[in-house]
Amino acid sequence: MAQKFVIVIPDGAADEPIEALGGRTPLQAARTPEMDAIAREGVLGRSRNVPDRFLPGSDVATLSLFGYDPEEFFTGRAPLEAAAAGVVLGSEDWAVRCNLMTIRDGRLSDFTAGHITSEEGRILIEALQEKLGRPEIAFFPGVSYRNLMIYRGIGRPAPFADDTLTTPPHDQPDQPAVDYLPRGTGSELLRELIAAGAEVVRDHPVNRDRLARGKAPANAIWLWGQGKAPRLPKFQVLHGLKGAILSAVDLVRGVGLLAGWDRIDVPGATGYLDTDYAAKGRYGVEALKDHDIVCVHVEAPDEASHEGRADAKVEALEQIDRAIVGPLRKAIAEQGGRILVSPDHATLVRTKAHDRAWVPWAMAGTGLSGSGLPYDEASALAANGPFFERGHELMAMFLDCE
Repeated sequence: MAQKFVIVIPDGAADEPIEALGGRTPLQAARTPEMDAIAREGVLGRSRNVPDRFLPGSDVATLSLFGYDPEEFFTGRAPLEAAAAGVVLGSEDWAVRCNLMTIRDGRLSDFTAGHITSEEGRILIEALQEKLGRPEIAFFPGVSYRNLMIYRGIGRPAPFADDTLTTPPHDQPDQPAVDYLPRGTGSELLRELIAAGAEVVRDHPVNRDRLARGKAPANAIWLWGQGKAPRLPKFQVLHGLKGAILSAVDLVRGVGLLAGWDRIDVPGATGYLDTDYAAKGRYGVEALKDHDIVCVHVEAPDEASHEGRADAKVEALEQIDRAIVGPLRKAIAEQGGRILVSPDHATLVRTKAHDRAWVPWAMAGTGLSGSGLPYDEASALAANGPFFERGHELMAMFLDCE
């Protein structure tokens, strides 16, 4: 029987000790018997998924986890999301992430605009397209606050360059917006659109209704994460394995699709703390029947950190362990193969932001012996197991079942 492979990504799970958790990290505080069993029965190690020259984020880190060197293949965050949204980029086109967000008193108050619904977001993006769209500029709706602006570049000078600097709003919570506006080549265009976009959405009926219901308004847009279409070699060509990606986040879906994996949408998967964990576990097990490698990504721990909620992060990790890791670990034990649990990057409850620190991973299955230690940051350090300074090299070890 052919070997099967499972990757579970608890997004942003790695953290630092937190006073509210008795000086423990969320991974240490959470009851995670399934992840602990993987670490005890298999290999416990560490990796750095974000090279120094990149901002710490799921874009670069997911490429690393899937075995692609970001130094070679990363072109920007937004193009990955465009791939998931089915937005085709020409050779001279640029994709830019367009957050619908809340700015209060000039500060980056809420990068999710109160987790605005996708339907509300679509209406606002359509308004932006109507007012600001032109032959070279187009706005595309996505999921909730995560949307896109596309610059069509054929026959036009390149709008952006290597010195174009934009800032992820989730990494600067409550900071003055003016301090993090785009800089460098093309920044005038982006600043112009940010200012004009705020005028379009600020008093829109969608926001008047949200305010009337006591919800945060999407009173601003934020443009960042620009890039051109990447060209990834297909995973099946590289490794001979048919893959599937299960995620509610377009960014992660996009990496999977560019790698040639099948996208499996899970009903009830929201990309937030209220996601249907059990459904993700069931669909992951089902996907193993006709795929060689299955990746289940869960955004909830990252969202909890961005909100500064240690208790919610612990709860999310426990749900992932029980409803996702447990069923998939059982399936791998029955079918043969390996399971890997690894965050993409760390997200700190203290700062509410991503961090470039190494992350702990645990791997169990065919040909692997036990570390005897539970799954958390301190144990991974104590285990003195494999450490991948170049995180994309972990994939080769994972797939080596000879």
